[in-house]
Amino acid sequence: LHVDRQVIGCSDHDGEQAYNLDGEEMWFADFIKKEGVEPQPPFIDHMTYVDRAYQRAEVHQQICKTNLDVARRAMKDFKIED
Repeated sequence: LHVDRQVIGCSDHDGEQAYNLDGEEMWFADFIKKEGVEPQPPFIDHMTYVDRAYQRAEVHQQICKTNLDVARRAMKDFKIED
């Protein structure tokens, strides 16, 4: 039995998307270099992610930032309870 995780997160100036298998990072989006990175060691059978994975990561970042903006606008009138 394996544990597979996908992490997507963003802020105003940064973003993250990564795929992990059993606690090991298998792929992540490098938004500075604008490419997907597969940091797998050379002694394993290399796993490759589907074509256009990086382009999907960019779309997920746009969605994340839109959702962040919506949440900020929705929460701006909530008062902090003491």
